[in-house]
Amino acid sequence: MITQAASSVILIRPTGFGYDPQTAASNTFQQRITDPEVKRRAAEEFDELLEALRTCGIGFTVLDPFDPQAPNGVFPNNWFSTHADGTVVLYPMLTASRRAERDPDLEQLLKAEGFKTRQTLDLSGWEHKGLILEGTGSLVLDRVNKKAFACLSERTTERAVNAWCESMGYTPVTFVATEDGRIPDGGGVRGIPVYHTNVVMSIGEGFAVVCLDAMPFPAERQEVREELEKSGKEVITIGIEQMQHFLGNMLQMKASTTMDPYIFLSETAFKQLRPEQRIALQGHGQLVPVAIPTIEAVGGGSVRCMLAENFLVRA
Repeated sequence: MITQAASSVILIRPTGFGYDPQTAASNTFQQRITDPEVKRRAAEEFDELLEALRTCGIGFTVLDPFDPQAPNGVFPNNWFSTHADGTVVLYPMLTASRRAERDPDLEQLLKAEGFKTRQTLDLSGWEHKGLILEGTGSLVLDRVNKKAFACLSERTTERAVNAWCESMGYTPVTFVATEDGRIPDGGGVRGIPVYHTNVVMSIGEGFAVVCLDAMPFPAERQEVREELEKSGKEVITIGIEQMQHFLGNMLQMKASTTMDPYIFLSETAFKQLRPEQRIALQGHGQLVPVAIPTIEAVGGGSVRCMLAENFLVRA
């Protein structure tokens, strides 16, 4: 049975966490902080997230990084995804530093952890053709209705989105989203593309959080809203400043035994919520803010990026 909200996630320890100039070229959310305490604080924030998952009864599997020095290793949802039919997908990444995170033996590793897998779909070879697609950072999936939302950027090329959708049986919904909501000028002064779709939007069972203001083209803005509404989602819109504070980067999950819904987001994002947005979200699950200021500032990603949903069943 296909479900939208996972009751289990996979995380990877941030052993090599730090500023990555390679990814910073396309992610302006990253800050160059060279404090020697960065690794220690990132490890503490990671453990706080694990504790929050444990408290909510959400299953989790923690893996060691394939490359212990990978600065972005704490964001595993970009290089793999799992699917209810037992498929594991490995993705084509933009930078060499992120390609080093990808473990070609992930399927065997997950089997050793007690999960059933059917096949690995290894798309890493697409990198050599200029097709880049960074997992569920690039793709925000409506799994039940088989729609893949994707904002186009260096890290999310349209050909890759379309090819993935053809392979996986999804309908693509592509659009442009920029950090200031303005049309790209080509010179990088304004209209800088948002580096990942999961910064712009999140889809839960009965809702979708989306920053429509980041989409400069009215037709695309309208299409995104209509596709979400056609799927029966309550569309909760956020502003550009809220998006810049990672409010779009949240994830709904369910407790593995009670199936109670929870919505995980960072403390930074939680503080951005307006009362009416908070009330709307609470109708879909208990909000769980987790403080990860170091990981957000240095890594340029938030809570959702740290959680790779695990839709595989136990063997």
